[in-house]
Amino acid sequence: MTEKQKGRPQLLSDCKICVARCNNLEEDAVMQLDILISEHGGEAVIHEEPAPFPPVEQFTHIISLTADFPAYQSACDAMIPVVKPQWLQASIAKGKLANPRQFSPDPRLFFSDVVVTCGDIPDGDKDAIIGGVIAMGGLYSPRLTFQVTHLVDLSMESDKAKLVVSKNLGAKIVLPHWFDDCLKLGRRIDERPYTLPNPEILNAGPDIPVRTFGNAAIVGASTPEPTALPTPSRSPNHHRSLSVLEGKHIMLSSDLGIGKHLLDSIEDLIKQGNGTVTKDLGKADMFICRYREGFEYRTASRWNKDVGNLSWLFYLITHNKWTSPLRRLLHYPVHRDGVPGFQGFRISLSNYVGEARAYLENLIQAAGAECTKTLKTDNTHLITAHDKSEKCAAAKEWGLQVVNHLWLEESYAKWKMLPVSDPRYTRFPPRTNLGEVVGQTELDKAVLERNFFPADSSVDQSRVMQQKDQNIAANTEVIKTISPQGQTKSVTKSSPAPSKTTATTTPHTSRSSCKTSNTADAKTPIISRFLADEKENVTPSTTSSRKSKEAAAARIHDIAPDIALYEKEKKRVGGVVYGGRRKTDPDLIVPANNKKRRSAEPEEEDDAEEEKETKRQKKVKPPVAMHLMITGFQRWVGNLKQEDTDKRHLRNLGIAITQDAKKCTHLAAPSILRTPKFVSALAYAPVVVHIDYVTECLAKDELLDPSDFALVDKITEKKVGFNLAATLERAKTNKNKLLRDYRICCVETIRGGFDAFKSIAEANGGECTLFRGRVSMNDHRRRDPDSESDEEEDHLMKNDVFLVSGEEPEHVKVWPRFRQMVLEAGKTPRIVNVNWLLDIAMSQEIGWKDEYEYKTDVAF
Repeated sequence: MTEKQKGRPQLLSDCKICVARCNNLEEDAVMQLDILISEHGGEAVIHEEPAPFPPVEQFTHIISLTADFPAYQSACDAMIPVVKPQWLQASIAKGKLANPRQFSPDPRLFFSDVVVTCGDIPDGDKDAIIGGVIAMGGLYSPRLTFQVTHLVDLSMESDKAKLVVSKNLGAKIVLPHWFDDCLKLGRRIDERPYTLPNPEILNAGPDIPVRTFGNAAIVGASTPEPTALPTPSRSPNHHRSLSVLEGKHIMLSSDLGIGKHLLDSIEDLIKQGNGTVTKDLGKADMFICRYREGFEYRTASRWNKDVGNLSWLFYLITHNKWTSPLRRLLHYPVHRDGVPGFQGFRISLSNYVGEARAYLENLIQAAGAECTKTLKTDNTHLITAHDKSEKCAAAKEWGLQVVNHLWLEESYAKWKMLPVSDPRYTRFPPRTNLGEVVGQTELDKAVLERNFFPADSSVDQSRVMQQKDQNIAANTEVIKTISPQGQTKSVTKSSPAPSKTTATTTPHTSRSSCKTSNTADAKTPIISRFLADEKENVTPSTTSSRKSKEAAAARIHDIAPDIALYEKEKKRVGGVVYGGRRKTDPDLIVPANNKKRRSAEPEEEDDAEEEKETKRQKKVKPPVAMHLMITGFQRWVGNLKQEDTDKRHLRNLGIAITQDAKKCTHLAAPSILRTPKFVSALAYAPVVVHIDYVTECLAKDELLDPSDFALVDKITEKKVGFNLAATLERAKTNKNKLLRDYRICCVETIRGGFDAFKSIAEANGGECTLFRGRVSMNDHRRRDPDSESDEEEDHLMKNDVFLVSGEEPEHVKVWPRFRQMVLEAGKTPRIVNVNWLLDIAMSQEIGWKDEYEYKTDVAF
């Protein structure tokens, strides 16, 4: 018996879903989606280009393969979920609507196609990978199923890895390093160098060149100023040539600087695609210009027209497929002076090839810097796809800034020079050429609006009325006052324009509006009025001007309550409520008629008194009884909302959650762990409790005695060879000075990250520096006269220099240099693995085992 027969509502009974038949979604797939939606009680609307996209507000969901379709931004503004087709299958399989975030086509969620499960890897790595994948749009499966796309493992000997091979499941078996590098870069790189059974990052020698893969993201978008006419696509999948321009009104700016012959050719291509070339900005759907300046550019941007450059128009014509001009950096008009702060930079490129190199060269020029073919000492930056080249070695030796292309792209997108010290910009994953992720950065519309077409431009206000050939609807900016009788007075700004009409302002499109709407920005009380279409281009006479004024005054009179409500909301704590007020709100002004309206000022005073009373009655938080550091808490993994709720709950009980080991008085963990938090916190001798302490406090809503939840883990104590209680006693004695005066270096790409080992060393009074070919021998620390050490420890402290390293080829190659420099300084070099530092920190005593040290270079 079906759900309908049983009387229960069907799964999609409340859903109206638009299927966007763009971006190469096959016709058979569209028909299948239509059938599935109808079978489960939903209403399907199929949209096919070049028809205008219907208003997004009427839909509950939009299904699309990508986010690159005309109505995507409008859907986001209206909070309409845009999902991939897999969302429908997942919802039907679960019997309930799936989380749309996990099926979003948003390119920023670069793990959206990933379903990951973990093999035999440490719990800390597992938690980090699961949390990162979920945060970036992916899914985690505790079991190995056919839906799993990636298995994270360290070898092919685990049970899950053997099952993947025996059952031929198709999941890729990758090292955890892949997820780590993707998350640190903020981009999804190719997983082939990390794929078992023969991962290239572990087996390839240091002299083997890094392979370069193709990059489709910048095809047709490598220059803002194309020199050749586009060749329209003749794909058999398209029933008509240039359907992407059908029904579009396109305005070409005078700042393009192209000759009449080329201009005529472009207009002919537009007309062949049933598009229309117009000189009327009010009618235009697309505005093509070269620079981010001028009255027309600002007006088109504020009216939410599609503003792009010739490169973008040529891309549409060539591929006959819609793409947003904000999708690629060089599809949008450039600025004459470039990004502030980039002037004077001399930037060279290394290891980028083909169109990726041309794209970066043009982007450097668009940013306002100089791109040099060769690298010299007067260069300021080197942008490289990987750090294995002669240019990279020379740049480091000369002290130049060596970064990847993300620094350039994101600085251009955010329109400010970002600091090169950000680890994302100095990250070079081994055996990966970052040229494969060039061109994935998009422009931010909010940044563009803030810098190039802000809403409050008084210069453009007067020019609107002076444009005789522009079909632009005028708006009146009103500074309102409401009289006690309910009459509204409008005060307009003075304008040098000779027209007798009231001064106007360029309309600004709000976030919740569609592309074609001219709604005023929610932050500015601008009242829109539109003249009759057939008379807009006629010079207004005295009579028409008077009629316009009367019509505007009538409309202003009608919306006076809305203005009053807006002014009231401005005074509310936290600003104007996003999304407006509901009709059911008790303080919503609903006048009985237009003649009897009262001032909102008394209610404003009442609201102010209510807010003051609320603040007085606000519950006072109890004093902090403990500063708690938590590690390994599975309840919070991938659930930020639950984490925030629990932290607020704990604070109300007197427990402050801290991430700083120096501040923590208590440490909660499920067992003895080797996580940076746990190991660093031990140096401060906190009270160590089981993670159940946190759970019980939350469940019972009270501050419990931590002594009843002391952490007992005999199995791990036996395995690692130390007693937790004894460690904490020694930590109290050491007073964070266990590693004082020890010289510790660390290779840059150590597993676990340099920052983790640096924090552990510093928590114990030591200093850990990054080894980049130099070792500091300055004795700037002083011995503590109260500290005790035997002769062997004192000898180690005074004469030994330690390098924390792994056995990877990139680590091994720096060993001879380290040994040479230490020996030249008259010291003893000791190259040790990470267990040396971890065992010292976890036992809180100096110890030594021969297995800690690499005696000879490892041959590969």
